[in-house]
Amino acid sequence: MNSKRRNARGNARRSGLVKAMALTLAVASFACVQHDASASPESRRQAKEMYDRLVGTPPTQALLNDLEGRVFADPIAAGMFILDKNAAHSSQFYTTTLKNFATPWTNRDQTVFAPLNDYTATVIGMVRDDVDFRTVLSADLVYTGQGITPAYSNTNNDHYVAMESNNADLRMVLQPTTQSSLNGLPPTATAGIITSRAAAEAFFIDGTNRAMFRFTMLNHLCHDMEQVHDVTRPPDRIRQDVTRSPGGDSSLFLNNCIGCHSGMDPMAQAFAYYDFDETQMRLVYTDNQVQPKYLINSDNFKQGYVTPNNSWENRWSLPGKNAAMLRFAGPPDQIHRGTGAKELGQELANSGAFAQCQVEKVFRTVCFRSPSDAGDLAQVDTSTTNFSSGGNLKRVFAEVAAHCSEH
Repeated sequence: MNSKRRNARGNARRSGLVKAMALTLAVASFACVQHDASASPESRRQAKEMYDRLVGTPPTQALLNDLEGRVFADPIAAGMFILDKNAAHSSQFYTTTLKNFATPWTNRDQTVFAPLNDYTATVIGMVRDDVDFRTVLSADLVYTGQGITPAYSNTNNDHYVAMESNNADLRMVLQPTTQSSLNGLPPTATAGIITSRAAAEAFFIDGTNRAMFRFTMLNHLCHDMEQVHDVTRPPDRIRQDVTRSPGGDSSLFLNNCIGCHSGMDPMAQAFAYYDFDETQMRLVYTDNQVQPKYLINSDNFKQGYVTPNNSWENRWSLPGKNAAMLRFAGPPDQIHRGTGAKELGQELANSGAFAQCQVEKVFRTVCFRSPSDAGDLAQVDTSTTNFSSGGNLKRVFAEVAAHCSEH
């Protein structure tokens, strides 16, 4: 009798154990089904690749687990989460990826091996804060480092060198302020990164200030002078320093020089009041007074244009190859006119070429190549359209990262 009771109790325990195991397996199976419904191996691969491309380092396992589900739900939203300025995991994007992205624009050699400066810091800050990037050539804005010593100076770059030397987290320390409160320019004379100290030292120093126009076109509209060469514009605003018979041959001027200068000189007049003082090592601005550099070499062609002020004309806005290629906003059948660097910056930054240029630069940074096939070109078009409606460059990074990690 006792033996039967013991067998019964044993059978009951075994039955309970079997039921418990079955329940555990069911829960595990349900969990797996739930996981598969929210993610996939492909989502995990794409999440890791997006993070690698944007940040430059692999994500932690915990972050990757989180990103996996986010990518499955919405890859672009996942990209924006990776770039969240309030999240520690985005620090390297702002400190390294964006610094390398913008630094070549700040120097004539177009090298990435240059120190952090106010130009680069302002680009990083604008992207971080979702500032309309179409104001990068016109805003009364500069980013400095909170709590960084020495403080910002108009005569040296020590503030930014210290920031970089101390491995400051640019996601955290950069703060916006007005240029006019630091460099002494009237707000109407500030023009975003054009009037940053770094840009002035690189492109307003010596010369004739044509370098500022050329490098602004190259860095922000992705077109150099050879590409916008157009001999159909009139030469009446080409300055005196450009000889009309180089080497004694007037055909060289008519077939070559005029192609760049007839469009560039009327627009570069916007910079007529700016210079970089090599003694003080700072940007100077002489309101209502044309810098002497605009009047040099007047004997080269006495009948040439004598710059009277900083008013400018965009003759490429008239119908022609450059109007079609650069796609300026505003009336397509008339010359666009303005005064000073700020208004010229607005003219350039609201063009279709500016929007497309930003997207193409992001594409090369994130995808490690230029757009090549139909899918790439379609993504460039989509991101260009999106950027044109709000100037959100951070979202362009997210969109392009989602595209390039898709396969």
